[in-house]
Amino acid sequence: MNSVQLTGRFTRDPEIRYTDGGLSIARFTLAVDRRFRQEGGSSADFIGCIAFGKTAEFIEKYFSKGKKMEVNGRIQTGSYTNQDGQKVYTTDVVVEAAGFAESKAAQQDNGIPAPQETDDGFMRIPDDIDDEELPFN
Repeated sequence: MNSVQLTGRFTRDPEIRYTDGGLSIARFTLAVDRRFRQEGGSSADFIGCIAFGKTAEFIEKYFSKGKKMEVNGRIQTGSYTNQDGQKVYTTDVVVEAAGFAESKAAQQDNGIPAPQETDDGFMRIPDDIDDEELPFN
C-alpha cells in the first residue's frame, strides 16, 4: 500500500497554477522534522508535495510560508529530460487530504502573525511587520 502521512511547515508560499480546463494545482515543500538525527546531520527533510482540485484551493486559501500542515497522500515517482538532455528523476507526495496542524494561537506563539479580518473583508497586516517581511513589495 502506498500511503504517506506528514506533518511539517511550509518552506515558502505554495505555488498555485491552473490548467486550461480550470483545475487548480498547488506545489509546495514541507520541512518535516526527523524523529532521530545523527550528530552533524540534518534535523529535517524537505519533501516536495503536489495537490489538485479542491485540496489545492484549500491550500492556496489558508496556507503560507511557516504554517504547519498535516498531509495524507501517496508517493509518486516520475522522470523527464531536462534542457541539457539529462534524465531527471522526481519523487513527490501527491496530497489526497490536508489539514491544519496548529491553532492560530500556536502560530502567533511561533512568530507567525495570524491575519486579522476587518469590516471591509480585507486582512489587516499587523503593525509590527516590516515591509521587508512582506512577500510583495
